[in-house]
Amino acid sequence: MKKLESTLPNMVIVLTGITIVAAALLGVMNEVTKEPIARIEQKNLEDGIKKVILGAGAQGDLTVSKIDTIKSDDGKQTFVVYTAEQNGTELGKAVKTAVQGFSPDLTVLTGFDKDGNIMGYEVLKHGETPGLGAQAPEWFKDKEHNPGSYIIGLNPGQKELKVSKDGGEVDAITASTITSRAFLRAINIEYEVLFRGNANANTGATSKNAD
Repeated sequence: MKKLESTLPNMVIVLTGITIVAAALLGVMNEVTKEPIARIEQKNLEDGIKKVILGAGAQGDLTVSKIDTIKSDDGKQTFVVYTAEQNGTELGKAVKTAVQGFSPDLTVLTGFDKDGNIMGYEVLKHGETPGLGAQAPEWFKDKEHNPGSYIIGLNPGQKELKVSKDGGEVDAITASTITSRAFLRAINIEYEVLFRGNANANTGATSKNAD
């Protein structure tokens, strides 16, 4: 096969061909991995709902009897509310939303009982700094090591959750105040949406169930 001359047109042809092949391969890989990733995310969500309602050592079956989607007025923030039952009795509700930390996808799932007390939480997704903000999934429920950060059982309706640097009573993650603020803000907003039908002024959310 005759070697292509090293000219600008030939280089453009080769680069275009490589780009087309690479795009096609990426498209194929996306289709191949899309469903497995969706299944994993769904399984993590189901496990998360169970944990935030029943606790870390969750036992027994849990049924999600109702799912409500609530949008902020500007449409930029979504809250999903899962009503959890066991043997026909409602145990609590889990609320999921995403907020801006160091990354735009700090997704928090929080379980509340009928009185608004926090039953548990799970961080479903984050892009926080490894070793710092990435501690959020465990930091605020580790009573043994972080008693000043323990939020399980607290009620945001009785007292807004704030880090001590902002005049609150919750110790922030060491060297990661931004992530701590974002995490607590997510839980405060989830409480507002669930129990008061609106979010704080920063979100403009209203309680509007999706069709």
